[in-house]
Amino acid sequence: MSSISNQEAATPRRRRRAVAELKAELRGVRVQLAVLNHQVGTQAELKDVDLDCLDLISSRGPLSPSMLAKHAGLHPATMTGILDRLERGGWIVRDRDPSDRRAVVIRVLPDRNAEMFRLYSGMNSLMDTICADYDDAEIAVITDFLRRVQAAGRTASEELGN
Repeated sequence: MSSISNQEAATPRRRRRAVAELKAELRGVRVQLAVLNHQVGTQAELKDVDLDCLDLISSRGPLSPSMLAKHAGLHPATMTGILDRLERGGWIVRDRDPSDRRAVVIRVLPDRNAEMFRLYSGMNSLMDTICADYDDAEIAVITDFLRRVQAAGRTASEELGN
């Protein structure tokens, strides 16, 4: 007779299945958000990588081109073309860094940023509806989980880049 009961053996199996399902759902989220971002990019006449960089500038900016390249996981030389397109489209402006007049920082132009908010308004409304089903403690757990997933993604990206 085995020293591990069927109940005890089922718990690790259930856990593995639950974690596998969670990972599958995260892949599904990634795909759906990629589809949404592609649709938003199409409406805004932006390439997917341009939209990613615009979002990084909006959320973390103003940024130097080299810092943006680092956050985006792109080669700094690639940034020139992306920034040229974003500037031509009226999405960003390159300013002299007030702390170092030789350096450049990139910032988002507010008028075009409002257009981006409009394009994402449907998703934002749906997210508000979803979040209404969770209490503050549950939202805190979900937020913590997503922060940790982002950190894991950064770590995995860095390891692949080396």
